[in-house]
Amino acid sequence: MDEVEADIRKQLAACYRLAAQFGLTDLVSTHISASVPGTADILINRYGLLFHEVTASNLLRMPIDGPRLGSVNPAGALIHTAIHGARPDVGCVMHTHTVAGVAVSCQEDGLLPISQHALQFYAGIAYHDYEGIALLDGEKARLVSDLGEHRVMILRNHGLLVAGRTVAETFTLMVNLERACQIQLRAQASGATLTFPSPDTCALTARQHEGFAGQPVGEAEWQALVRDLRRTDPEFEA
Repeated sequence: MDEVEADIRKQLAACYRLAAQFGLTDLVSTHISASVPGTADILINRYGLLFHEVTASNLLRMPIDGPRLGSVNPAGALIHTAIHGARPDVGCVMHTHTVAGVAVSCQEDGLLPISQHALQFYAGIAYHDYEGIALLDGEKARLVSDLGEHRVMILRNHGLLVAGRTVAETFTLMVNLERACQIQLRAQASGATLTFPSPDTCALTARQHEGFAGQPVGEAEWQALVRDLRRTDPEFEA
């Protein structure tokens, strides 16, 4: 194993541990993948492990176009190989089934532009209609088509998906997307009339989020999170 793959393994394992800390898990049912630079392979979790059990060394490497590994969630294999295979710009894909994310995915209007967190994704969210558990190869083309060039997609009646350039970007976008969903549900539950910023303000805010403070999306947050993880849960690098 070369140093590049070893580093990606550590980053992805950190992402799993942090997802567990942030409550972004659904028993053993969801998945995060990362591409192995310079190859047509991805890294993904072994089915049956809780996210806080994932380490750099127990991540599985599988080819995008090859046979699916029996130890990988078959729905996860379909979703992740489809996106990585169609989008060479994507370095990491994260899919969640959180209560807030699924609840918003069930709403006809999807994510509403009502909070600063939501405005990060203004005019930047794709939607994919529910087709059942993602086990049929025919869905791959529709997943890819619906995602298009977007980084974020809401899987209707199912959950959330982020396809970022880096692990750092992917995790940070997912945290912010999840928070936007939580805020929306709280605001709706209050029964108060919702206020919507103007379209110009929404578009401006979305632009302001891209590369905030002159750094790549998520980089500052990721470095801080990994520093803390190395203090509190260093086993992820094993």
